[in-house]
Amino acid sequence: MTIFVDDTTKVLYQGLTGSSGRFYGLRNHRYGTQVVAGTNPRKAGTDVEGIPIYATVGEAVKATGATVSCVFIPAPGVEAAVLEAAGAGIELVVVITEGVPTHDQARLFRTLVRDFPDTRLLGPNCPGVISPGQCNIGITAAEIAMGGGPVGIVSRSGTLTYQALHDLTRAGIGQTTCVGIGGDPVPGTTFVDCLAAFEADPDTEVVLLIGEIGGSAEEEAAAFVAAGMTTPVVAYVAGVTAPVGRRMGHAGAIVSGSVGTAQAKIDALEAAGAAVGRNPDEAAALVAEAVAALR
Repeated sequence: MTIFVDDTTKVLYQGLTGSSGRFYGLRNHRYGTQVVAGTNPRKAGTDVEGIPIYATVGEAVKATGATVSCVFIPAPGVEAAVLEAAGAGIELVVVITEGVPTHDQARLFRTLVRDFPDTRLLGPNCPGVISPGQCNIGITAAEIAMGGGPVGIVSRSGTLTYQALHDLTRAGIGQTTCVGIGGDPVPGTTFVDCLAAFEADPDTEVVLLIGEIGGSAEEEAAAFVAAGMTTPVVAYVAGVTAPVGRRMGHAGAIVSGSVGTAQAKIDALEAAGAAVGRNPDEAAALVAEAVAALR
């Protein structure tokens, strides 16, 4: 199941005819992403600035060869939209929509694992994935990204993803791929999934991992790093001052007692050998040091 995308990736937008889907779909199309189709059963046969609209994902896939779908469907329709895409053979479904109920997420993830093992879900509530200079799927501003590697980025936070891209680009450090996995409680793609992909990618020589409070995803990532990951990992964990029991930002960003605290995550990552910045600027500086050490 793919995570990475490039200039050969063919993308369809479920929700291209809506305001947000149209804005970002056309923006990414102008960037150079192969946005080959949109879907809307009520507008089949029309187009959005030359991009054809089909009634179903299956029809769009058959006509265009699309392998990736980007979902801008309102939250109540996300589960059905993802399953439609999976049933049509889509390899990667990127769900930008926020507010998808947790029980919908859990049921959807279980169904994908059981019935559609060849389809990867990214999100919900994520900014998407960008390979700078090649392909941008989602809502990331491509202007702040720079291609050429050698840094791969994976993040739970959309805003901090954008800051990391901007900081590295401003420092002249290119990126291979940047993946926003989203901060909801049941993400379709995890830190570990992305770390494994970056470890196997010959173009990614340093990984920047951006975490936040809540859940155990960062601790699981630390265990993966400690188990033998050879690519250097730099990390930043947001939420050091977050109060216990209060949701901070994403639905999954909540500390319960001693579980999910930023300090516990920092300790686990450092014990695994990752360099951990105490703020975004320090994390960017640590990435620069790691890149310099490669040369």
